Amino acid sequence: MWVYRTGEYQSDRQVILYDYQKTRKADHPREFLKDFRGVCVTDGYQVYHTLEGELEDLEISGCWAHSRRRYDEAVKALPKSEQKMSLAYLALSQIQQIYHEEAELQDMTPAERRKHRQKFIKLLVDAYFNWIRINIDKVMPKSKTYNGMTYSINQEKYLRRFLDDGEIPIDNNAAEQSIRSFCIGKKNWGMCDTINGAKSTAIIYSLVETAKANKLRLYEYFNYLLTEIPEHMDDKNNDFCEKLLPWSAELPAECRK
Repeated sequence: MWVYRTGEYQSDRQVILYDYQKTRKADHPREFLKDFRGVCVTDGYQVYHTLEGELEDLEISGCWAHSRRRYDEAVKALPKSEQKMSLAYLALSQIQQIYHEEAELQDMTPAERRKHRQKFIKLLVDAYFNWIRINIDKVMPKSKTYNGMTYSINQEKYLRRFLDDGEIPIDNNAAEQSIRSFCIGKKNWGMCDTINGAKSTAIIYSLVETAKANKLRLYEYFNYLLTEIPEHMDDKNNDFCEKLLPWSAELPAECRK
């Protein structure tokens, strides 16, 4: 299940779309994003980087949460008495400093956020990558810490991209949270194992999660959809759908929280 969603700083019209495909091949996001213009914040999956080279108006930005995750796993694998003396812990501490500074920027305009990132956070990012290059030869190859360091180095171009644009979030945690609800739900419907069922599930999740992201009351909203849509079954076009969208000013007041 591929998930695409609006960035957290574009808050007026949140969209969350689930797209079921049978494989993880590049063909699927290539088709989905072929007309997209802008920045996608992703993990380090090579498919996204391939698409950036193919699509002129697509830019990929990296996820610092994925970079942090590898060090967190390395620290947890150590005895408690050794954790704070490890290089993985030092790496975690540096990333936490970056996050701490970034947390202060949530209410800023994109221009203010970019200016602050360039002035303060860029120094922390520079220091982090310099530290990795100094210490990477001190850890065992194929260890979790080494894996974390090489991940950051390989993704450096993308991990730095948020510094230059105040509208780019530091990670794709918003998308991760959208994936989580699907992963929890799928335990309840293991018997639904057809392709058509998966595609229907993607549509339903897209509607539900987008409604939640736009602060709608789910029961009232879906009651309105299921009452309104049958009235337009004979329409020759789908123009009426505009007024049903989660951000439509024509939605009944009871649909909103």
